[in-house]
Amino acid sequence: MRDLAADAELKFFSLNTGSVRAHGDFLTILEAARRHGISIVSPWREQVAAVGLDRAARALRDGGFTLSGYCRAGLFPTDAAHRDEVRDDNHRAVDEAATLAAPCLVVVVGGLPQFARPGSTPSKDIAGSRAEVRDGLAELLEYAAGVGVKLAIEPLHPMTAAERSCLNTLRQALDLCDALDPDRSKGLGLTVDVYHIWWDFEVHEQIRRIGRHRLHAFHISDWLAPTVDLLAGRGMMGDGVIEIAKLRAAVEAEGFVGACEVEVLSAEWAKRPIDEFLATAIARYRTVC
Repeated sequence: MRDLAADAELKFFSLNTGSVRAHGDFLTILEAARRHGISIVSPWREQVAAVGLDRAARALRDGGFTLSGYCRAGLFPTDAAHRDEVRDDNHRAVDEAATLAAPCLVVVVGGLPQFARPGSTPSKDIAGSRAEVRDGLAELLEYAAGVGVKLAIEPLHPMTAAERSCLNTLRQALDLCDALDPDRSKGLGLTVDVYHIWWDFEVHEQIRRIGRHRLHAFHISDWLAPTVDLLAGRGMMGDGVIEIAKLRAAVEAEGFVGACEVEVLSAEWAKRPIDEFLATAIARYRTVC
């Protein structure tokens, strides 16, 4: 297991830029990251779009940044009227990831169609949503493999099943990987986000099943009890109930050598200065992760 306390140069620390989206645009975030010695980031698509893809790519290159991932594609469930829109948007996400040289594109698959793609005909058929996810992901996988972009499915907590993801466990996500990419030739894998999977009684068994070649990204934050906002109620590492170091040990035992990506989506932390957030995240990375 890597000694993060000794990581003076933050070689294994990544900032998911969604964590500080309230503090300024993408270029402002990169400037703040540089002040704190952070050289690995994972951008969100809307932040990149706001400053322009070419400008974002140039800022990353000129600042000496590398990526741990790119957020996100997916949200597959929809109705027939929006199906082409979904496909085209996901293709653009893959192209953006390729332009930014992202090692993987995070995929959040979506829940019921009216939430995944507003304007779609409402449905309560979650089994149908899962079938649409399988079909949509199969098509996107072919496109992504053609341009050399790896897809990283991120299962989300079951309480997000209607609105954000009908894939809620590592087992579900791995079963889909096995079905769509059985020989692992197309690069389909997973994002392991401790916030979403810490509760799962099978979590360590399924991490062993992922292995090295399908473990594309590792996200860290903490689960506060009580949690009052599933989207923006995450805690800073060490402030909640997740055994983060134990989960990191599990993924590293399988050969994971990527960055620990800080994704603290928090309305409370959004009220504090960005430099306080980054300094605290780095300190917790070194002491509790």
